[in-house]
Amino acid sequence: MSSCTVPMNMVFLLSLFTTSLMVMTASAGNFFQDFDITFGDGRAKILNGGQLLTLNLDKASGSGFKSKNEYLFGRIDMQIKLVSGNSAGTVTAYYLSSEGPTHDEIDFEFLGNSTGEPYTLHTNVFSQGKGNREQQFHLWFDPTKTFHTYSIVWNSQRIIFLVDNIPIRVFNNLESAGVPFPKNQPMRIYSSLWNADDWATRGGLVKTDWTQAPFTASYRNFKANACTASSPSSCASTTSTNSLTEQSAWKTQGLDAAGRNRLRWVQQKFMVYNYCSDLKRFPQGLPTECKRSRVHGKLKGLMPQAETGFVGCNKSFMVFNYCSDLKRLTQGLPA
Repeated sequence: MSSCTVPMNMVFLLSLFTTSLMVMTASAGNFFQDFDITFGDGRAKILNGGQLLTLNLDKASGSGFKSKNEYLFGRIDMQIKLVSGNSAGTVTAYYLSSEGPTHDEIDFEFLGNSTGEPYTLHTNVFSQGKGNREQQFHLWFDPTKTFHTYSIVWNSQRIIFLVDNIPIRVFNNLESAGVPFPKNQPMRIYSSLWNADDWATRGGLVKTDWTQAPFTASYRNFKANACTASSPSSCASTTSTNSLTEQSAWKTQGLDAAGRNRLRWVQQKFMVYNYCSDLKRFPQGLPTECKRSRVHGKLKGLMPQAETGFVGCNKSFMVFNYCSDLKRLTQGLPA
């Protein structure tokens, strides 16, 4: 991995600047043209001539929608404003998925919480029907006050989850190590707002307060630079204002040094669960992708069993590491 030479406060400011440029240059898709309502009996509404979509949840039902197109690789952006107030028990799901028992899936799920408590952003990747690759985060802003952009970059090398153009998670293609990777099944975009108070908030301890219903999530500025399954050679944007370079950038997109610093910042400060650190859940050894792909690079020269023990000792017994001391090393971490 490249050396970390950018101060973290500068990285954060640059991230916000980049985000503002992205939002300003993105043209909105049209929900009438791009999506179908899937359920809700009138609780899902397309408004403002197709520029805004709202999902509602009450005690009788939630609501949802899906894209008309199926995509095979691309970059998907959506601006979402989540349920405000006491959202405990609710889940706002936004994801890509194919169909069938061996489906592929790339998930954002926003788990509601009691008033004043943070949302949990739950991410997962399914390949050939196998998931169990959860990473969860708290956000560094209130996602209910205004719209924020949630993006998925999916190419043949990796999947990148981004929030306001800041990477929060990377899932690399490790087929060479025997890890299935989503690459053959076209996927639609889905979103839904539903009640999951049996597990969503504090493991189901906090139930949905139906006196606060209806709960509402709002969507705007959908954008897809992607290959549609009906026209694999298309790889075209839903907008006409983007340059060819921007339209195709996702095909090889990875993380540069600044992107890796942003990812490290998010994962160190805001990650609240990582399946790759859950030794109790995987007592026989961490999944292969956890051993081969890490935020700080591969651990060289260790057999898989030794590597697992190395990570477990670091997590359980290390009390200080200069490579994580951003307060001490304000000008950037040592190379």
